[in-house]
Amino acid sequence: MEYALSEDAEAFRKSVREGLSKHLSPRVKEIDRGGEIPRDVLKQLSSMGLLGITIGEEYGGMGADMTLTTVAAEEVGRADNTLATGVFFLLEAGWGYIFYKYGCADAKEEILPKVTSGDYFLGIASTETTGGSDVAGERTRATRSGSHYIINGEKAYISGVNEAAKYGGGFLLLAKTRPELGHKGMSMVYTPVTGINGITTSLIKNMGREGISTGIITLNDAAVPDRYLIGEENKGFYYAMEGFTRARVFVSAASIGAAQKVLEMGIDYANRREVFGKKLSSYQAVRFEAAEFYSRLEAVKALVYKAAWAVDQHYKNGAISLKDMTKLVSAAKWLAPTTSFDVIKGVSTWFGAYGYSKEGPVEASFRGSFSYLMGAEGALNVMKELIAKEIMDND
Repeated sequence: MEYALSEDAEAFRKSVREGLSKHLSPRVKEIDRGGEIPRDVLKQLSSMGLLGITIGEEYGGMGADMTLTTVAAEEVGRADNTLATGVFFLLEAGWGYIFYKYGCADAKEEILPKVTSGDYFLGIASTETTGGSDVAGERTRATRSGSHYIINGEKAYISGVNEAAKYGGGFLLLAKTRPELGHKGMSMVYTPVTGINGITTSLIKNMGREGISTGIITLNDAAVPDRYLIGEENKGFYYAMEGFTRARVFVSAASIGAAQKVLEMGIDYANRREVFGKKLSSYQAVRFEAAEFYSRLEAVKALVYKAAWAVDQHYKNGAISLKDMTKLVSAAKWLAPTTSFDVIKGVSTWFGAYGYSKEGPVEASFRGSFSYLMGAEGALNVMKELIAKEIMDND
């Protein structure tokens, strides 16, 4: 079996890496300290076709498949190894696709061109204070009234709240329209956070990923136009599962990209740093650890790209079963953030005190990668349970 990206995909990677090294990488410290991705950087990402990359060309996107989008996610994680821009990218890519695939024509024409241009933010609002991965257990309610949905509830730990409130945009919000049906009674509604009475936002301060905000969205009798319904009523859970499947691959790719960059920086530092009259890179402890990190990253990277391929195969032609796709995506989402964090943590120690300093090149990566151990498109233990279910349960 031949194992290689196509020539077009490799050319795309080269182009993206060159563009990001020019427009994003030099701004990483600014992004981490300033608390947001500068608008001119987002405009550059848009001009490169990276914002809403999965959205169709008629709305300004590229209509990219999973493999090409995974390449881009890896390169964005590499260019901004704090992972803030990676979060922004994967939200637009994963949930922009769901909006594009299932949204009504009028809503798509109104919103999606502003997403791909970098003017609007688009994210997902599913997590609540009672839990994140238990999507079916959510308490937010939406009741149809005339041409609107009246929504009540609260979403917490939502990425991009400040960006949407400040510049425009909103979230694919999950709410129960038929609570008695459980997960089969959930709907997905695009919900702007400005211009609608009854919606308020507040911010949560995180330890990492400083370049993208996290917050709470509170909805009290918020009337959202019914044209913003995504797909069919009471099918929201299934759209969300497809969106999470795609976003989990992109999370995994961004994690690997960040870790690869940190490992490269660590090797460069070890080749320059002298300790007891010898290069740090000459000590077996460092050499063997570098070899281990490289090997683990290459192995996980192969799994991530196999998962991306499986998602395309499942949704395009059913060539891969839902069961097999779920195993691969869940395995990638569990293993990639775990490996990324291990690599970044290990390399940080090579730098000594400099690795703990905010003036150093890797400290922000440590904080950012840790967030993916806590959740972000699905908790690690939930991923392991999904894998176990598919390989052990017969029902």
